[in-house]
Amino acid sequence: MAVDRRVRVTAPGRVNLIGEHTDYNGGLAAPMAVDRAVEVVWRPAEGRTLRLHSDIDDGTVELPAGPTAGAELGGPRWARLACAVVAEVGRPAGGTMEVTSTLPAGVGLSSSAAFCVAVALALGSAPEPWSMAELCARAESAAGTPVGLMDPLVSMAGRAGHLLRIDFATRTQRAVPVPDDAEVAVVDTRVVRDLETTPYADRRRECEAAAALVGRSLGLADAGAVARIADPTLRARARHVVSECRRVDEFLAALVAGDLGAAGRRMLESHGSLAGDFAASTPAIDALVEGLTALDGVYGARLCGGGFGGNVVVLCRPGSLSGTQWSARAQVLRASNGATRTELEEDRR
Repeated sequence: MAVDRRVRVTAPGRVNLIGEHTDYNGGLAAPMAVDRAVEVVWRPAEGRTLRLHSDIDDGTVELPAGPTAGAELGGPRWARLACAVVAEVGRPAGGTMEVTSTLPAGVGLSSSAAFCVAVALALGSAPEPWSMAELCARAESAAGTPVGLMDPLVSMAGRAGHLLRIDFATRTQRAVPVPDDAEVAVVDTRVVRDLETTPYADRRRECEAAAALVGRSLGLADAGAVARIADPTLRARARHVVSECRRVDEFLAALVAGDLGAAGRRMLESHGSLAGDFAASTPAIDALVEGLTALDGVYGARLCGGGFGGNVVVLCRPGSLSGTQWSARAQVLRASNGATRTELEEDRR
């Protein structure tokens, strides 16, 4: 009697309420895992080939299922990510893998990190959140985008009904409840972007250069040291990171106190800093943020994700976006638990 063994993993995306471009700078962020996810079903088999089919573009790839896989495979980004993850996992993993997703790509909900987490966890990578985040960040970097740890970490460590306050300097996180009278939504800017083709990597290099000038990671730098940076571009990038870390704790304190207006104002300040000091927005996105925050019941809004397109995240009273000109472009998101892995066995007669 043959046994059909399957491994199913569901890995959620994330939305970041505040704390943008702070993870790779050793700072603070306040994201949450969301109720949209990538699901992977792996059927192990003998051999050194892993065959993947994804509904992302209805594509299929075959790759070496071991430590020599590498990330050199051409084709769509998800296929290159899969190669890089297999190489990072570093053990034989033959068979077939079906990938499905309810996360739209390129809109700032971290579909690529959820994909990496799902593949790595299916293949048996250690489920410790920070270790998984490091593995997935290495894979994304090998595939062309030098991301930070936030996205895969949240996909692993998310908690239903809660944001996470993440401190990337101390590598700790704690859960903060989302108030019952608050709704989190995203509105599509209709600017689809791939971080590989945006100035994202440039911003990271600029932050690294600024950190070298102040002698420590920007998440731990003080405003005085940043003000002494002579180069105006590097000074602006550093100023965003330092001020953004302060806003994270002010936002969370307001949320815990039930002062959603104050929390929303911190989000608007964050957007202004992203648009000005970090140059990660566009005039169209700025106009969308302005229009959304003029609505009754909307406390705050800002660009979320790496920038240059994607989604605007909104904190509002429940139902505030219904019936507005943006309702067709809006999705209400709920804070969810992190990734799950289930092993299934069925008799095959």
